[in-house]
Amino acid sequence: MVDCPDPDGKTIQRVRTSDFYKTCHLPKRFDYPTWFYGYGIERRPPEHPFYRTTSSDYGRYPPTIHTVPTSFFPTTQDFSRGLAKAGMYRNYSLNTGLETGAR
Repeated sequence: MVDCPDPDGKTIQRVRTSDFYKTCHLPKRFDYPTWFYGYGIERRPPEHPFYRTTSSDYGRYPPTIHTVPTSFFPTTQDFSRGLAKAGMYRNYSLNTGLETGAR
């Protein structure tokens, strides 16, 4: 557990994911899931139950130390960099197909 000061200057204990699970290459946002905000449970005023859907239930609660991933391996941007240098592929072949519906 890490002691972190809150905005009032009081020291509070923050629970990290790595305190409970073995983690690998984990960014700080996953190691401290209390940093996530903007979920439906925090909405004021709360939304009307008539307009809630089952898919909104998945995003209603913020992640906890038990639901965040324990490993993180980001992909490189090599493909996008190469595509930006060369440009998109364009087909210059002859179009010999019949067009349907055009008269």
